[in-house]
Amino acid sequence: MREPLANRLRPKTLDEILGQKKLVGKNGVIRKCVEKGQMFSAIFYGPPGTGKTTTARVIANELKRPYRRFNAVTGNKKDLDQIFIEAKMSGQLILICDEVHRLNKDKQDLLLPHVEDGSILLIGATTANPYHSINPAIRSRCHLFGFEPLSDEDIRQGIEHALKAQEGLNNQYTIDEDALQLICDCVNGDIRFALNILEISAVLSDEGHITKDIVSINCKNINNRSFGSEDGYYDLLSALQKSIRGSDVNAALYYLALLAQAEEVTSICRRLLVIAYEDIGLANPQLASRTYAACEAAEYVGFPEAIIPLGIHIIDLCLSPKSRTGMDAIHKAEDIVSSKAYEMPKYLKLTPVGLTNDEKYSYERYDCFHKIQYLPDEIKDIDLFPSFNANRYEQQLKAVYEELKKNKRTNDLKGLYR
Repeated sequence: MREPLANRLRPKTLDEILGQKKLVGKNGVIRKCVEKGQMFSAIFYGPPGTGKTTTARVIANELKRPYRRFNAVTGNKKDLDQIFIEAKMSGQLILICDEVHRLNKDKQDLLLPHVEDGSILLIGATTANPYHSINPAIRSRCHLFGFEPLSDEDIRQGIEHALKAQEGLNNQYTIDEDALQLICDCVNGDIRFALNILEISAVLSDEGHITKDIVSINCKNINNRSFGSEDGYYDLLSALQKSIRGSDVNAALYYLALLAQAEEVTSICRRLLVIAYEDIGLANPQLASRTYAACEAAEYVGFPEAIIPLGIHIIDLCLSPKSRTGMDAIHKAEDIVSSKAYEMPKYLKLTPVGLTNDEKYSYERYDCFHKIQYLPDEIKDIDLFPSFNANRYEQQLKAVYEELKKNKRTNDLKGLYR
């Protein structure tokens, strides 16, 4: 079996690595560490195809130290035990750990002492956000280095090198400028994806000439870097909500279109329902029921047609008046609950004990319901409802609220019922 083009062209020195100038450029931190012969345990994080694992291998080669690769998902205790034996024999072993955020507690417990004493120099690679996904015990022992998507210029340089290199296409193929630009446009900074497209386009080409039409066959689906990590999809959901909150219709529809590529309707609908209550709330209460109806329609028809009811409703959400009054009031109540426990008035309990009949809550005294004190004594005068008025409806609610505040509520039900 022929080795894939992307693997054949893996850089062997720091100078061959594309992009990442802040890390491996002339004054890059990794280059300086390598030049001084002292590297530290590190976590390399960033989108796929940006050179994380390749850079780790280059570091081991440049330092002329033995290294082993370990996958946190498929590797087991037996694999680690063998690595520890080799580390003891060699003095120090570089361990390149793919999917490092997947290390479970058992593997961490085995690995951490060896990272701590320096017998293992750990270089972990992950597409996930290390601040959210990497266990603090691992993270505190490693330096974090972020890898950025490659620029179009970097992608071009990589493709041109692949066309000429002996271990690549060895000058047997040519490519049109518009075909080269199309690859740059659709790979989104992922050099591995670019080389994969180039390789299959070379196979499909006639007489060794790669055209835009050939490339377009393999570029039908743009490489969406937002799906390159576990956090990426949720970042898009966050961007969607912030765009709706900011009433930016164009941005909201753009992020919906990106999310639709994953064809996962449930998470989008959940987020839209949250938006209807959290960001719009009392400014347009009817919109919550319309949101639910739009989500039901989207769930029923499924993708790709689901984007139609979702898109139409997102326009409605964007252009609706916004109010966080209700949400802010609820959060204030949560803050009070989390700060201290208060005893509720006895007469509010389902089965109050130690009260006479005329001291209990009377279900027949409708005329007194709005005069009763419902909050614990210590916080009976708190005001959770803010003064912000988003629209006429919310102003009406505020007026009713202020009118009710004029009533002096009492916990003396016996005196109230007289």
